[in-house]
Amino acid sequence: MNPSFDACVEKIIPFHEAAKISEQIRKQKKIVFTNGVFDLIHKGHLTYLSQARDLGDCLWIGINSDSSVKRLKGPERPVNPEEDRALLLSCLSFVDYISVFTEDTPLELISRVAPHIHVKGGDYDLEALPETPLVRKLGGEVRILPFVPGFSSTDLIRRIRQKP
Repeated sequence: MNPSFDACVEKIIPFHEAAKISEQIRKQKKIVFTNGVFDLIHKGHLTYLSQARDLGDCLWIGINSDSSVKRLKGPERPVNPEEDRALLLSCLSFVDYISVFTEDTPLELISRVAPHIHVKGGDYDLEALPETPLVRKLGGEVRILPFVPGFSSTDLIRRIRQKP
Protein backbone atom coordinates (compact mmCIF):
# COMPACT_ATOMS: atom_id res chain seq x y z
CA MET A 1 0.00 0.00 0.00
CA ASN A 2 0.88 3.63 -0.26
CA PRO A 3 2.59 5.19 2.80
CA SER A 4 0.04 7.99 3.17
CA PHE A 5 -2.81 5.46 3.13
CA ASP A 6 -0.97 3.40 5.75
CA ALA A 7 -0.72 6.55 7.90
CA CYS A 8 -4.51 6.89 7.73
CA VAL A 9 -5.01 3.28 8.81
CA GLU A 10 -2.61 3.81 11.74
CA LYS A 11 -4.89 6.56 13.09
CA ILE A 12 -7.60 3.96 13.81
CA ILE A 13 -7.09 2.92 17.41
CA PRO A 14 -8.84 -0.20 18.72
CA PHE A 15 -11.12 0.51 21.67
CA HIS A 16 -9.04 -1.63 24.04
CA GLU A 17 -5.89 0.41 23.23
CA ALA A 18 -7.45 3.86 23.65
CA ALA A 19 -6.45 4.36 27.30
CA LYS A 20 -2.80 3.46 26.69
CA ILE A 21 -2.47 5.69 23.61
CA SER A 22 -4.31 8.58 25.27
CA GLU A 23 -2.13 8.41 28.36
CA GLN A 24 0.96 8.88 26.19
CA ILE A 25 -0.55 11.76 24.21
CA ARG A 26 -2.23 13.78 26.95
CA LYS A 27 1.07 14.51 28.71
CA GLN A 28 2.18 16.64 25.75
CA LYS A 29 -0.98 17.57 23.84
CA LYS A 30 -4.46 18.89 24.53
CA ILE A 31 -6.90 16.19 23.37
CA VAL A 32 -10.21 17.25 21.85
CA PHE A 33 -12.78 14.46 21.58
CA THR A 34 -16.01 14.27 19.66
CA ASN A 35 -18.26 11.46 18.58
CA GLY A 36 -21.01 10.56 16.17
CA VAL A 37 -22.17 8.29 13.39
CA PHE A 38 -20.51 10.15 10.48
CA ASP A 39 -22.39 8.01 7.97
CA LEU A 40 -22.13 10.29 4.95
CA ILE A 41 -19.49 12.98 5.38
CA HIS A 42 -20.70 16.42 4.30
CA LYS A 43 -19.70 20.08 4.62
CA GLY A 44 -21.33 20.35 8.05
CA HIS A 45 -19.13 17.53 9.37
CA LEU A 46 -15.98 19.00 7.86
CA THR A 47 -16.66 22.45 9.27
CA TYR A 48 -17.47 21.07 12.71
CA LEU A 49 -14.46 18.71 12.87
CA SER A 50 -12.08 21.41 11.69
CA GLN A 51 -13.38 23.81 14.35
CA ALA A 52 -13.08 21.07 16.97
CA ARG A 53 -9.44 20.43 16.04
CA ASP A 54 -8.68 24.15 16.40
CA LEU A 55 -9.52 23.86 20.12
CA GLY A 56 -6.54 21.64 20.87
CA ASP A 57 -3.52 19.75 19.59
CA CYS A 58 -5.14 16.38 18.87
CA LEU A 59 -8.61 15.47 17.57
CA TRP A 60 -9.90 12.05 18.59
CA ILE A 61 -13.20 10.90 17.11
CA GLY A 62 -15.36 8.16 18.54
CA ILE A 63 -17.68 6.64 15.96
CA ASN A 64 -20.71 4.54 16.71
CA SER A 65 -20.41 0.91 15.71
CA ASP A 66 -22.83 -0.46 13.13
CA SER A 67 -24.88 -2.15 15.86
CA SER A 68 -25.25 1.03 17.90
CA VAL A 69 -26.20 3.03 14.78
CA LYS A 70 -28.97 0.54 14.05
CA ARG A 71 -30.29 0.94 17.60
CA LEU A 72 -30.13 4.75 17.40
CA LYS A 73 -31.10 5.45 13.78
CA GLY A 74 -33.08 2.38 12.68
CA PRO A 75 -32.52 -0.81 10.70
CA GLU A 76 -31.60 0.91 7.42
CA ARG A 77 -28.60 2.69 8.92
CA PRO A 78 -25.71 2.95 8.72
CA VAL A 79 -25.35 3.32 4.97
CA ASN A 80 -21.58 2.81 5.26
CA PRO A 81 -20.04 0.19 7.57
CA GLU A 82 -17.98 1.29 10.57
CA GLU A 83 -14.66 0.29 8.97
CA ASP A 84 -15.34 2.54 5.98
CA ARG A 85 -16.53 5.44 8.14
CA ALA A 86 -13.44 5.16 10.34
CA LEU A 87 -11.10 5.01 7.35
CA LEU A 88 -12.70 8.00 5.63
CA LEU A 89 -12.41 10.15 8.77
CA SER A 90 -8.84 9.00 9.39
CA CYS A 91 -7.80 10.35 6.00
CA LEU A 92 -8.75 13.91 6.99
CA SER A 93 -5.61 15.87 7.82
CA PHE A 94 -7.10 17.47 10.95
CA VAL A 95 -8.12 14.13 12.48
CA ASP A 96 -5.53 12.42 14.66
CA TYR A 97 -7.27 9.31 16.03
CA ILE A 98 -10.47 7.33 15.52
CA SER A 99 -11.97 4.65 17.74
CA VAL A 100 -15.21 2.70 17.28
CA PHE A 101 -17.46 2.20 20.30
CA THR A 102 -20.34 -0.27 20.60
CA GLU A 103 -22.46 1.42 23.27
CA ASP A 104 -25.20 3.93 22.46
CA THR A 105 -23.19 6.69 24.17
CA PRO A 106 -19.42 7.22 24.15
CA LEU A 107 -19.11 7.20 27.95
CA GLU A 108 -16.79 4.19 28.16
CA LEU A 109 -14.55 5.50 25.38
CA ILE A 110 -14.46 8.96 26.97
CA SER A 111 -13.38 7.40 30.25
CA ARG A 112 -10.49 5.75 28.39
CA VAL A 113 -9.46 8.79 26.32
CA ALA A 114 -10.00 11.33 29.16
CA PRO A 115 -10.09 14.31 26.79
CA HIS A 116 -9.27 17.82 27.86
CA ILE A 117 -12.25 19.03 25.79
CA HIS A 118 -15.34 17.16 24.61
CA VAL A 119 -17.12 18.83 21.69
CA LYS A 120 -20.62 18.43 20.26
CA GLY A 121 -22.50 20.31 17.55
CA GLY A 122 -24.93 23.16 18.15
CA ASP A 123 -27.96 20.91 17.95
CA TYR A 124 -27.09 19.53 21.42
CA ASP A 125 -27.79 20.97 24.87
CA LEU A 126 -24.66 21.04 27.05
CA GLU A 127 -26.43 20.14 30.29
CA ALA A 128 -28.56 17.41 28.68
CA LEU A 129 -25.58 15.53 27.25
CA PRO A 130 -24.95 12.26 29.12
CA GLU A 131 -21.22 12.87 28.61
CA THR A 132 -21.08 16.22 30.43
CA PRO A 133 -20.87 14.92 34.04
CA LEU A 134 -18.19 12.34 33.12
CA VAL A 135 -16.02 14.80 31.20
CA ARG A 136 -16.21 17.29 34.06
CA LYS A 137 -15.39 14.55 36.59
CA LEU A 138 -12.29 13.70 34.53
CA GLY A 139 -11.22 17.36 34.72
CA GLY A 140 -12.22 18.28 31.18
CA GLU A 141 -14.67 20.72 29.71
CA VAL A 142 -17.56 20.33 27.29
CA ARG A 143 -18.11 22.78 24.45
CA ILE A 144 -20.94 23.14 21.96
CA LEU A 145 -19.87 24.37 18.53
CA PRO A 146 -22.19 26.26 16.21
CA PHE A 147 -24.51 24.11 14.11
CA VAL A 148 -23.95 24.35 10.35
CA PRO A 149 -27.52 24.72 9.04
CA GLY A 150 -28.65 22.85 5.98
CA PHE A 151 -26.41 19.80 6.36
CA SER A 152 -27.64 16.49 7.74
CA SER A 153 -26.79 12.90 6.84
CA THR A 154 -30.40 11.91 7.53
CA ASP A 155 -31.70 14.55 5.10
CA LEU A 156 -29.08 13.62 2.51
CA ILE A 157 -30.05 9.94 2.71
CA ARG A 158 -33.72 10.87 2.42
CA ARG A 159 -33.02 12.94 -0.74
CA ILE A 160 -30.97 10.12 -2.31
CA ARG A 161 -33.73 7.58 -1.66
CA GLN A 162 -36.37 9.84 -3.22
CA LYS A 163 -34.53 10.00 -6.54
CA PRO A 164 -35.95 7.75 -9.32
